Amino acid sequence: MSNLTAGHVTAATDAAGITTITFFHPAHNSLPSAILAQLARTITEKGQDAATKVIILQSEGERTFCAGASFDELRAVADAAQGLAFFSGFAHVINACRTCPKLIIGRVQGKAVGGGVGLAAATDYCLATTHAAIKLSELAVGIGPFVVGPAVERKIGTSAFGQLAIAATEFRSAEWAASHGLYAEVLPDLASLDAAVQALAQRLAVSSPDAMRELKQVLWAGTGHWDKLLVERAAISGRLVLSEFTRAAIG
Repeated sequence: MSNLTAGHVTAATDAAGITTITFFHPAHNSLPSAILAQLARTITEKGQDAATKVIILQSEGERTFCAGASFDELRAVADAAQGLAFFSGFAHVINACRTCPKLIIGRVQGKAVGGGVGLAAATDYCLATTHAAIKLSELAVGIGPFVVGPAVERKIGTSAFGQLAIAATEFRSAEWAASHGLYAEVLPDLASLDAAVQALAQRLAVSSPDAMRELKQVLWAGTGHWDKLLVERAAISGRLVLSEFTRAAIG
């Protein structure tokens, strides 16, 4: 099995209506197209499932939540159309989170890089451990965080987003991310994180579905144009990934 087809996405709903969606890839939970497509499809399907009251979005492993785009797949991009298709995968996942009628809790147990930061930002309430440092590394390889940018900027503001995007080789601590609104709370270890995530999920599972659906719409007000915007941003990255600079940097 190649790195482009490795990994998986699973979903399980318990008796309380808590649906846990989990993704995994052996390369530090990076995201090739196949995983992105599975994530978008699973979030959409479970969001429409009447049995689901609330969703937890998480990855496997202990110290890396998500390493972002799959470099193996970036190296394989041969033209702008393929680049657009790949980066549109991130757009589809973010829009699936945005349009999902159920609240999504993010569980970030470790570092989040690039698209992983965007994934965390696309959840409605994100909890993390102290190991969950973040970095938007795209500019360092000549791309730029164009697709995930709207989701990240919505959570942490333009100034903080600019700091992350420009200082592309630097990690910011989980505490920094919390102080700027990406994380709602930073927990000391995995056990504390899981306890906090489950406690919140259980409270939401017995809350009014109608009220939560209306709240979700309020929280995402003003983003109705993202179906078009994020694909336009994907086209920018899809062109830039073909540059000599990016080819050398990825190599």
